[in-house]
Amino acid sequence: MARKSARKVARKPTKKATRKPAKKVARKAARKVTRKVTRKAPKKVRAIPKGYRSVTPYLVLGNAVQAIEFYKQAFGAVEIMRMAAPSAGKLVHAELKIGGSIVMLGDDMGGGGMRAPTSLGGAGAAVFLYVKDADATFARAVRAGATVIRPLADMFWGDRYGRLRDPFGHVWEIATHLRDVSPAEMQKAQAALSQPQVQTPPRLDPPTF
Repeated sequence: MARKSARKVARKPTKKATRKPAKKVARKAARKVTRKVTRKAPKKVRAIPKGYRSVTPYLVLGNAVQAIEFYKQAFGAVEIMRMAAPSAGKLVHAELKIGGSIVMLGDDMGGGGMRAPTSLGGAGAAVFLYVKDADATFARAVRAGATVIRPLADMFWGDRYGRLRDPFGHVWEIATHLRDVSPAEMQKAQAALSQPQVQTPPRLDPPTF
């Protein structure tokens, strides 16, 4: 009996000793599997890349290289990247940052459904650019070679606003917001401007003899 009791006592520590290492091994194995899965998991990609907005203008130009230099001088554009085309001096794609927005552009390659304004005889759209100082930006763009379409003026919708055409045919609308105007106030002001101005004929005094 004494020998049996001694064997039982001796066996118990052995079972506990074998269980603990087995658990540790299982935990280590589980950690390795988790690490492998984590490493292999693909990084989540943004649907809209960082720094871009939902709507981004894309300008097609007759000379994208020259246009980039103009936009740097006129609007303080910062070049992000450019991709050269097989044709010498042409760009397939380029990106600029103007203020807080991205502007994409490329050379007119004669296809793809997009042509430069100079190829079409005029621009079919305009880029509306809000700036801190419309007068300063407007003057700088004119000095760089832009043509004034509509001089700057304080408008009924609350902006100081003017319109330019760049040397490549694209139209830019430059504005600084001065005051908040409700849609109802805008409509009322627009209606007043649309009313025909009735001119009162000058009063003619009867001749004196």
